[in-house]
Amino acid sequence: QVRLVESGGGLVQPGGSLRLSCEASKFTFNKYWMYWVRQAPGKGLEWVSSINTVGSITQYSASVEGRFTISRDNAKNTLYLQMNSLKSEDTAMYYCSRDQRGSLRGRGTQVTVSS
Repeated sequence: QVRLVESGGGLVQPGGSLRLSCEASKFTFNKYWMYWVRQAPGKGLEWVSSINTVGSITQYSASVEGRFTISRDNAKNTLYLQMNSLKSEDTAMYYCSRDQRGSLRGRGTQVTVSS
């Protein structure tokens, strides 16, 4: 059974930053690629970023490339997403997931970008 617990969301002004964390348990974290996905109000799940098992390969959607940074600490079984230069369109529930589709995701953390 996969357990993923996200934290770090909140209300931030446009141009601001947030760092999301995801604590993983009940599976061997360092054997899996990990993902961040998000869901904006009224929309479907959107893939945001991926990272390979050792953190040497990262991938980003075009909408966040250059602003977000994914990383992981396998010793702590934790996944991170550093989000800079936030925009109103980044407002969404953010989930970490063990698959790119988001079917194995946590309960999420809300990010709201608003002045």
